[in-house]
Amino acid sequence: MNHLEEKPLGEKTLQEKNYLWEHFKFNAEQRLRAFNFFVTLSMFANGGAFAAFEKNVHSVVLFLIGGLICILALCFAVLDARSQVLLRLTVPGLMQCEETFSKSSRLFALDEANLSRYLRYTFIFRMLFALQGVFGLTIIGYSVYQLAFTSAL
Repeated sequence: MNHLEEKPLGEKTLQEKNYLWEHFKFNAEQRLRAFNFFVTLSMFANGGAFAAFEKNVHSVVLFLIGGLICILALCFAVLDARSQVLLRLTVPGLMQCEETFSKSSRLFALDEANLSRYLRYTFIFRMLFALQGVFGLTIIGYSVYQLAFTSAL
């Protein structure tokens, strides 16, 4: 027998709830930290793009900056998707732990039932990742256009 089987049922349930909550809390915090880091890096990359436009740099530099912006958006979108998967692993267990609570205290169940899919962090994060990627692609497109236009002259 392992040490969990020897403990009373109430203590095992509490231990399970604490394990699930700590997992959820850790991954939720990591997800928000990663998003904050994305926002910071995006500000610098976007600022670099606008500075490059202002200084009329070579189109290859714009292409590289646009590529960097796209790579940042893609990497952080993948990282966020993984974080969300890790968060979802805990929700069924936490909802099961909530079954002993009054209906108004079942936060995970209430969240699941009441929010639309557009009023979630995930939707907002994905939209920002997508917009950042489109911005990077626009810069790449502009740089390719500039290369084609300047080489035709």
